[in-house]
Amino acid sequence: MSTYVYGITAASDMSSLPEELGGVGEPARPVRVLTAGGLAAVVSDAPEGLRPKRRDLLAHQAVLSEMGTGRCVLPMRFGSVAPDDEAVTSVLAERAEHYRERLEALEGRVEYNVKGSHVEDAVLHRVMAENPEIRGMAEANRRAGGGSYEDKIRLGEMVAAAVQAREAEDAREVVHALEPLAAAVSDGPPSTGWLVNTSFLVDREAAEEFVTAVERARKDLPHLDLRVNGPLPPYSFVEPGPAEPASTTAGADAGAE
Repeated sequence: MSTYVYGITAASDMSSLPEELGGVGEPARPVRVLTAGGLAAVVSDAPEGLRPKRRDLLAHQAVLSEMGTGRCVLPMRFGSVAPDDEAVTSVLAERAEHYRERLEALEGRVEYNVKGSHVEDAVLHRVMAENPEIRGMAEANRRAGGGSYEDKIRLGEMVAAAVQAREAEDAREVVHALEPLAAAVSDGPPSTGWLVNTSFLVDREAAEEFVTAVERARKDLPHLDLRVNGPLPPYSFVEPGPAEPASTTAGADAGAE
């Protein structure tokens, strides 16, 4: 039976978990604590064919929430599975120094994930306003009753190139505006439809200030649709973990949108 890993904390902070606390699977797998190297990992048996169903996502989050009561936790992403208990304790022992450093670095901090995409009409208006050549060609095509096929193609290519360049610039502006309020920044994997997908490690005491900064960025960049998800356990700042996700379809994390 493979072992599902929820999170890691200091063994000195981990006594026991409520008997009624259930993990992933149907029926819910009982959770247990494995210790090695002064660390504790909360685990359960891993159900076969695990997929990111709502019940299991919530169960994963519930275990982490219970673990995080009064202690710092290194959360594993949903779907993190090791071959067996021995594999988990071996990695805990081998990576003990790393995990202790991560626990110290993440104490009192949470993660906010910020995603951004262009508002189509607004970004086209901005591109036209910033680019005299594009404006001139659009006006020439308008006077010519729409322009020739070749002119339309050329205009479309110019607009597409300008929007693409604007994407990179806007992503930099968003990160630049929020980075000063974060202890660390982690870029997420490229995702279709998002020009920025970045996680920020934020002190709990600065969380309100960070959210206010996101609102300010929305006003300063009205051609962007900015979405913030948090506070989350600091998933993006734990790696490497003791297990790999069981499936690439297992979702980004239990707190994802």
